[in-house]
Amino acid sequence: MKQDIQRLLSEALVSLASTGLFPDTDIPEPKLEATRDPAHGDLASNIALALAKRAGIAPRELANKIIQAVPANDVIEKIELAGPGFINFFVSQASQMQCVAEILQAGDRYGHSGAGRDGDGKARPVQVEFVSANPTGPLHVGHGRGAAVGDSLCRLLEASGWDVTREFYYNDAGQQINNLATSVQLRAKGIGPDSPEWPEDGYQGEYITELAASYLRGEMRGDIKAAADPDDVDAIRSYAVAYLREEQDRDLQAFGVRFDVFSLESALYTDGKVDKVVAQLVDSGHCYEKDGALWLRTTDFGDDKDRVMRKSDGGYTYFVPDVAYHLEKWRRGFSKVVNEQGADHHSTITRVRAGLQALDVGIPEGWPDYVLHQMVTVLKNGEEVKISKRAGSYVTLQDLIEQTGADATRFFLVARRADSQLTFDIDLALQRSNENPVYYIQYAHARVCSALRNASEKFQPYDQPQGLENLGLLQTAYEAELAGIIAQYPERVATAACELAPHNIANYLRDVAAALHSWYASGNQDKTQQWLVQDDALRNARLCLAEASRQVIANGLHLLGVSAPQEM
Repeated sequence: MKQDIQRLLSEALVSLASTGLFPDTDIPEPKLEATRDPAHGDLASNIALALAKRAGIAPRELANKIIQAVPANDVIEKIELAGPGFINFFVSQASQMQCVAEILQAGDRYGHSGAGRDGDGKARPVQVEFVSANPTGPLHVGHGRGAAVGDSLCRLLEASGWDVTREFYYNDAGQQINNLATSVQLRAKGIGPDSPEWPEDGYQGEYITELAASYLRGEMRGDIKAAADPDDVDAIRSYAVAYLREEQDRDLQAFGVRFDVFSLESALYTDGKVDKVVAQLVDSGHCYEKDGALWLRTTDFGDDKDRVMRKSDGGYTYFVPDVAYHLEKWRRGFSKVVNEQGADHHSTITRVRAGLQALDVGIPEGWPDYVLHQMVTVLKNGEEVKISKRAGSYVTLQDLIEQTGADATRFFLVARRADSQLTFDIDLALQRSNENPVYYIQYAHARVCSALRNASEKFQPYDQPQGLENLGLLQTAYEAELAGIIAQYPERVATAACELAPHNIANYLRDVAAALHSWYASGNQDKTQQWLVQDDALRNARLCLAEASRQVIANGLHLLGVSAPQEM
């Protein structure tokens, strides 16, 4: 439908160009946007505003000429001129309904595209790194937001034709891991946070006590068996990392999140990749020594000041292994990489990109892409929840899943822009009402499933072929509005994938659900507008529109990792 109107607009522009109004070699592709208010039509274009200067006439005058030049067709019901020169298109009812057959034929593939494929139709590789939590404790709600956003990004990119690799990067080296090992060792020796021996930066949650007890029992975690020796800090360190990695994996599985690759920071050191990348940077000529430290001249690549790579004590700063890790991503063939991380990583973006540019190995400027999420505030009974009984200092992802379920948790964590702060209201997430957006959307899906079951019980099984033959019977404003909204789904998916913005799908699904619920409610006031009327042809036509809407909701919920229940 949108493509049809773009084609008609292009034909109108070519026709006007042939009169000498503007050069026919410089006609831009007309853009169409969905209108916010149905009273202003279904689609709008600003092409007259874009071309007015070249044509040498006022935008409104040019818009009128364009409207008059649009060829006769059965797609557009009427065209209106608005504001300083916008052109509003009202799509015919018959054209609105064409999407129903397309949706029902495509099924769960509706909305998929080939944007991520190369010229030969082969899916291009993209790597998405997300969560990447330090293995120092249970996943907190911030990690949960990263998991929800990151996994939805992967699903969006897959729907757009990309070959997606999901990757988790464990920072299993450095001072935080040493603090973890010390905390577990002290607990294993019966020393707690109240003791003067307890370090200021030690970990104090109950999970440390549980971890220490597991270590002393000599249990297995992955391929690591606990040595049960409280004096062997190296053994404690290895076991603690394995123990917490396994726990984090369980939480992610309960959240419906999987990974294809797990990378370890420690491996970058043991394999010599950090030393090699430092040597390459030195050879590039962008390094210098000062005050006993090795510096990278990141100001050559847009940073506000140069950065230390190797400190005077010989240790590397934290962005150096990040450069080595991203160089490996590039060498593995990922020309597109997306990092979904917390907002606290903002300061590392410029220096990591600068390090990659300084290597001079062909990595393009601005690579990789970043999606940074802001903090999450959790509310219950109107008050902020700050700690977990088990973790001690923060709310865990497991806490939220146990209290609200995986569906509500995922939807709430992904439903706002990642770079905006988010308030997670546990009471709202538990409501079975229209105020709860995930319930509202899932109920729309279940409502259609119920109608299909009721049709079989009261009349006869839903006859899709008959319904598709009689879509012309759908004449109400509610039906036209719903058809127009579900027809937008492929474009909404493509835009969300391009902008790395899964929250747009959550917002869109609320619009679909609202239109479907309003259509259903219209039958409560006028029985002739009910879905399950006596007339077979009209009933099946309405069920086709309802089923197409259900399919769009199911497809959209899948992109968010949320289930589409058949009854509630």
